[in-house]
Amino acid sequence: MTTPSPEFITLHGQRSSLVLELVPGEAPLWRHWGARLPDGIDPGAALRDTRALPTFALDQDLPLTVAPVFGTGWFGQSALLAHREGRDFAQGWTGCTVEWTAPGRALTLHLSDAVARLRLDLSIALDADSDVLVLCSTLHNDGDTALDLQWLAAGTLPLPGRCDAVRSFAGQHVHEFLPQTDPLTRSLWRRESRRGRTSHDCFPGAVVTTPGATAQTGRVFGAHLAWSGNHQQTIEWLHDGQYQWQFGEWLAPGEGRLAPGASLTTPELVASCSDEGLDGLAANFHAELRRRLDWPGGAMRPRPVHLNTWEGVYFDVHPGPVKEMATAAAALGIERFVLDDGWFHGRHHDRAALGDWWPDAHKFPDGLSGLIAHVNALGMEFGLWVEPEMVSPDSELFRAHPDWALQIAGRPLLTARNQLVLDIARPEASDYLFEKIAALLAAHPIRYLKWDLNRDLAPAGLGDGRAGYRAQVLAAYALMARLRTAFPEVEIESCSGGGGRIDFGVLRHAHRVWTSDCIDALSRVEMQHGFLQFFPPEIMGAHVGTAPAHTTGRTQAMAFRAAVALAGHFGVELDPRQLSTEDADELRGWIALHKRLRDRLHHGRVWRGEAGDGLHWQFHADADTADGVLIVLRTRPSDHRQPPALRLPMLDVAARYRVRELRPAGSPRREGRHHTAPFFDAQDSAEGVTLAGAWLAEVGLPMLRAPAETAFIARIERV
Repeated sequence: MTTPSPEFITLHGQRSSLVLELVPGEAPLWRHWGARLPDGIDPGAALRDTRALPTFALDQDLPLTVAPVFGTGWFGQSALLAHREGRDFAQGWTGCTVEWTAPGRALTLHLSDAVARLRLDLSIALDADSDVLVLCSTLHNDGDTALDLQWLAAGTLPLPGRCDAVRSFAGQHVHEFLPQTDPLTRSLWRRESRRGRTSHDCFPGAVVTTPGATAQTGRVFGAHLAWSGNHQQTIEWLHDGQYQWQFGEWLAPGEGRLAPGASLTTPELVASCSDEGLDGLAANFHAELRRRLDWPGGAMRPRPVHLNTWEGVYFDVHPGPVKEMATAAAALGIERFVLDDGWFHGRHHDRAALGDWWPDAHKFPDGLSGLIAHVNALGMEFGLWVEPEMVSPDSELFRAHPDWALQIAGRPLLTARNQLVLDIARPEASDYLFEKIAALLAAHPIRYLKWDLNRDLAPAGLGDGRAGYRAQVLAAYALMARLRTAFPEVEIESCSGGGGRIDFGVLRHAHRVWTSDCIDALSRVEMQHGFLQFFPPEIMGAHVGTAPAHTTGRTQAMAFRAAVALAGHFGVELDPRQLSTEDADELRGWIALHKRLRDRLHHGRVWRGEAGDGLHWQFHADADTADGVLIVLRTRPSDHRQPPALRLPMLDVAARYRVRELRPAGSPRREGRHHTAPFFDAQDSAEGVTLAGAWLAEVGLPMLRAPAETAFIARIERV
């Protein structure tokens, strides 16, 4: 017997569509998420009318819904796991109403379970411009007893059976965004983090590919959980040959306990699909994040080139030498001077003083006013390092309030980097931090806070003994929001021992992230490539560090270090007083070049790729590639007598382009026979060389024969 004519919900983006089937008394069924379908598309039949029941199956077919649940016939991964003291362990949606919050663009599905006395509000929005899909779930306990919630997915996404691999990122401190590729099979694929922060080792996002997908072509799907705490994602093969993909917050025992009438809202799940490969997907995510960022004044201004003092002097900060550093920095063209760790009361090393957020009287007897005035007089903004969520056992704060540290009665206080985690979910602790930081911001023209978080959460016990992972993240967001409201001109950098807190959640409140504590340029090439899959370059902290690098001991030339940092939020992390005249002149030239190019580098699209033979490249251009900057990095010696040409498939094959090599003032000239090809001599001229877009896209741009750890930068303009 056929079912009545079904009702469908369709959302369209520019290049993607979503189709749900409404079934009375159930959760809507997933029918499509993928390529753009024609307006008015109709699947033609109810899903169950197109599927036969297999042998030894339940007598009712149970396809994938927007919120599959456990215990009433669905045997796959559930979007919800909950119980009431062991009862109501099985759920089944008995009703659904649809509320359009933006007709044709966004809606909320109100699901109800009359038996288990639950309601689930699932919001779904598809951005028409970026093709980014955002889902979020809120579970309500309508019962008269507590509900223990173990798992609530932010969203459940369908994936076609032809998907063949999942690309994710692993890593560790100073080696983040390490790419991983796993085949999709009938085995369950899962990634989890229980460290209490986004983490260095388990990024809360991934990309799913179909056969033949490349950086610039083929269908790919991507998703990211906008959350700075524990998280889980799962991809599961289903018995109709498709896959489901779930994301959500990993809840510690007790964190999901809902009293009668209470509710819990998940982080947002940000997802997209593209038929333009990995770079098309990246463009969608970049557009979504750019839409979210809350810039002072409402719009991003050119990202100030900044100097951070950390690897230059570490804790040894005193007014005289730091002023000298600032003077030397200004001479290089630096626009923002950031005083890192070591400035506050009793902070001479990493074994004391976190929590005592006022200037150290021995280092700064007159406070920070003189230093800040000196920095401002040089034409630079002033920024300051803080780590509000941490407390040192050796601090005035901990001695006064030892109970303010996250802890579990009877368990040892575990330190990391000689510090404990402050329970900022306590109103009195949060108020204390706000008052101390607000006093600094009110007294001084501080435009920037480098907000660090240098350890995982363990043990994460609140004052009443309950788990506090979730509460800690929400409290950190609330404190950032409170400070931004009081001081809206202040920007915040999310730094967490480098790449430990980089996600769309914290970027509701922050404006820059510190990609990694590793500034070794060779290591940064792969890290930044992975970073750009989800995040745009203007928020990517990228610095010129020391040589040799402090984290690896490797040495690269100034030109390579600067070229790797060029496209990001450019900075310097060394003592500029120690630079030779030649290095200072060269760095000054790179800073000037970045300032000339940053408007192009920090707007529009980014394409990334590898040309083989150790060549890595990225191209930053406006949407129609009329004007762009090409950065090519050689990471190892060539295997060839003649390097392979670099294909640029994003260029318009019907256009012609002028290619001009860019080198900063003060950069050494190329020398030697292998550098003197006439083609590159022509690129050095003001006119450059003009080539057909079809040639550049299909055959490629000739590459310079050059040593390892060198760079080639060019302006490519339509003529």
